[in-house]
Amino acid sequence: MGILKVRKNKKFSYTPRYYKGEGSPYEIKHKFDEHRVTVGNNNGIKSKFVNAINDYKTNENNEANKRVIIIIAVLVLVFLFIIGFDLSIFFS
Repeated sequence: MGILKVRKNKKFSYTPRYYKGEGSPYEIKHKFDEHRVTVGNNNGIKSKFVNAINDYKTNENNEANKRVIIIIAVLVLVFLFIIGFDLSIFFS
């Protein structure tokens, strides 16, 4: 019994009695993994950003896209109001 050693978990080869499906019943998977491109092993921030933009462009739900743009615009305006940005430079 070492103080600095980490104890390893036990592994069992249990199979459920009445499970008749493909793959492991204990595999944890996201609900929408097969529909998304952005989930997975992305190496850099540029590839993550490019994948997110492509996923946003190929989305057929235009109502959700408009909602996201409206939410972002409202949040930007609230941020500008909080920091005291003068919006009169946009209007003559």
